[in-house]
Amino acid sequence: MEPPVRRLPSGAPWEPLIGYSRVVVAGPLVFVAGTTATVDGRVVGVGDAYAQTLQAFRNVERALASAGATLADVVQTQMFVTDVSRWEEVGRAHRELFADVMPVTAMVGVAALIDPAMLIEVQAVAYLP
Repeated sequence: MEPPVRRLPSGAPWEPLIGYSRVVVAGPLVFVAGTTATVDGRVVGVGDAYAQTLQAFRNVERALASAGATLADVVQTQMFVTDVSRWEEVGRAHRELFADVMPVTAMVGVAALIDPAMLIEVQAVAYLP
């Protein structure tokens, strides 16, 4: 029998417009996607890739908590950045949060995100045995 799938929206205005959930729990896996440095509908850290990366992953952390997971449970991250030349700023923020966890990761340069002020969008997968 397949495990049940739970969809946990975050309440972001884009979710119903696009048709997605911030968090999907499928068996022991917790998927978090579409996460940026947005707080209360506003992009924080405008122009600062390091600050936006930290905030985006703090938003991931809150999303994981809604499913009973933490950053320590993360096994994969993906980072989509609008300026890959700023990889060191992004990488430094990622390292500060995941140095002890060491998930597999990818950093991909993209042309743009949904809001021009956004420098990064992140995804994470956590494992809860």
